[in-house]
Amino acid sequence: MPGPFVHRIDPVIADVAGLHLWWYGLSYSLGFLGIHLWFSRARRRLGLSLTEVYSITLHLAVGVLLGGRLVEVLCYEWDYYSRHPLHIPAYWLGGMATHGLLLGAVLGTLLLCWRRRRNFLWIADELSVPGAWIMGMGRLGNFIDGQIAGAVTHGWWGVQFPDLVGYRHPVVLYDGLKNLLLIPFLLWIRRRYPYRGVVFAHFIFWYAFLRLFVDLFREYRVGVLGLGTGQIINLAMSLAGLGLLIWRYRIQSPRMNTAGSAPAADRSTSALTLWIQRVFFGLLLFFCLTIPSDWTQDIPTRYGTRHPGLKYSALYPRIEERLPDRGPCGGQPPDG
Repeated sequence: MPGPFVHRIDPVIADVAGLHLWWYGLSYSLGFLGIHLWFSRARRRLGLSLTEVYSITLHLAVGVLLGGRLVEVLCYEWDYYSRHPLHIPAYWLGGMATHGLLLGAVLGTLLLCWRRRRNFLWIADELSVPGAWIMGMGRLGNFIDGQIAGAVTHGWWGVQFPDLVGYRHPVVLYDGLKNLLLIPFLLWIRRRYPYRGVVFAHFIFWYAFLRLFVDLFREYRVGVLGLGTGQIINLAMSLAGLGLLIWRYRIQSPRMNTAGSAPAADRSTSALTLWIQRVFFGLLLFFCLTIPSDWTQDIPTRYGTRHPGLKYSALYPRIEERLPDRGPCGGQPPDG
């Protein structure tokens, strides 16, 4: 029988001209690329131009990055960032929150639909399957980075994470497997119930509801009303998803074959516009590689020893700057 696993995975893929490329950041790049390929292959069925495919991908990606960062800053590390506001856009110092990724994805999609005069629920249905993919890839990146350890376990599958005592539940692998298993389920729902918004509602509900049980294996440092902040958000998302499910099953609006009509001007795009979108998308995928995970203030101490070339201390206060004060959402370690 295999024994407990000691985590010795190098979180850095490679150094390019002094710039560190992280496995965690690669999970974002693969996720965004997967979403783009999903819509590219389905664009004829969906009645989308190639420019519109890039627009969907870019709106979602930017929303995800902004949402994940802002929830991290406001909910988990506000004490620090309120004193160092210039560090808020420093993605390369780490710090993203999973629930913020979902919130940012929804807001980015809403902005796209408003600008393009598209139906939000139709786009959200189509995004749910690749959305489960990107959430699964993100959790794999979390594990490679040695982030988000669970409670102590004596099981043979326990993992010894960096800087923690005892073997722990690999909760990010549990959550990642849960996200990936949602993909065939959502595909089945899409075939079985052709109602607009149903696939999206199932994704929101099952993502959060199942995570309530996964997070029972976690150790939250700070609790709100006896629960970790992440559990409070999971519960709220579950209720919102359940309400959306009831609403959409009662309405039962047939799913459209296309996202709705778009102005004629949106259909006629120049080669220059498409070229600019491609370049921006490529740069965004590379930028994601520079994003590490883990709690921002932990990076200098956790990775400084394994990677002496890291010069975070010149840009960022070291461990003595860490304060355990709560942020507006409770101040627990981030889970993104």
